Amino acid sequence: MSAAPLRIGTRGSALATAQAGTVAEALGGELVIIQSEGDRSTASLASLGGAGVFAAALREALLAGEVDAVVHSYKDLPTAPMLGLSIAAVPRREDPRDALCARDGLTLDTLPEGATVGTGSPRRRAQLARRRPDLVLVDIRGNVDTRLGRLRTDDPERALDAVVLAAAGLARLGLLDAVTEFLDIDAWPTAPAQGALAVETRTGDEALARRIDHPATRRAAEAERGVLARLEAGCAAPIGARSFEEDGILFLTASVYSPDGSGHLTSSHAAAIDVDAAADVAERVAAELIAVGAADLAPLGAAAAEEDR
Repeated sequence: MSAAPLRIGTRGSALATAQAGTVAEALGGELVIIQSEGDRSTASLASLGGAGVFAAALREALLAGEVDAVVHSYKDLPTAPMLGLSIAAVPRREDPRDALCARDGLTLDTLPEGATVGTGSPRRRAQLARRRPDLVLVDIRGNVDTRLGRLRTDDPERALDAVVLAAAGLARLGLLDAVTEFLDIDAWPTAPAQGALAVETRTGDEALARRIDHPATRRAAEAERGVLARLEAGCAAPIGARSFEEDGILFLTASVYSPDGSGHLTSSHAAAIDVDAAADVAERVAAELIAVGAADLAPLGAAAAEEDR
């Protein structure tokens, strides 16, 4: 008798099922759709408790034995570990950049003065305000199609000139044709672990997914998220981070922005790759940011959320 396929829990959105589908295909599993309060409610994510509301439902199902593993957008996962659960695998990362999707093929520099740009991310709002203080920034929520639809609508109350989304999400949905500009990752650092997935299992069951773990991606994501944890910041605090490996060295740069984009602080450190490299660079970057006044610049404990878009 053949073994039952691995049950892999996911949210039911098109993006969530697309990214979990890649994990299911790699592991020979089947998807189990789990609905969260965040999926049912139209209230703001801040009022619901942030992006953790999506992770909570998946984790509850995993702990209850309803599924064998769950797939998260790693950037939306709370930084504090959950008792009884472990990150069994972090697959190879997709493109970590942000992407501008604008009407008429416009770029960030060619958008007209006073153009409306939609985003639900405090970090992206700060970066947009810093780069183009003349833009009108509109807080939006919804799935990728809903957001892109606001570029095409005839409704003047909903129409936008551009939206900023994660390139990884657009790639997983086959929607890269909507991109009019990829924003340079060094000048425009993105959410810690953006583009990476986290496959979570019950502690002791990590072998179920370990074969799709990509060590370089895991180190980079852990370094970036380590800054968040040490700054005691939420997953949507106005913080951008960029980590990568080159010639046996792990590099990490993180920036903290004031919410209105009027100021920012940046720290960069590197370490030889070993088992402690991610924690080492995260500790040094976070300590330097705190020392130069990051806590005075931004509300690092903000409970907002940057969705998996």
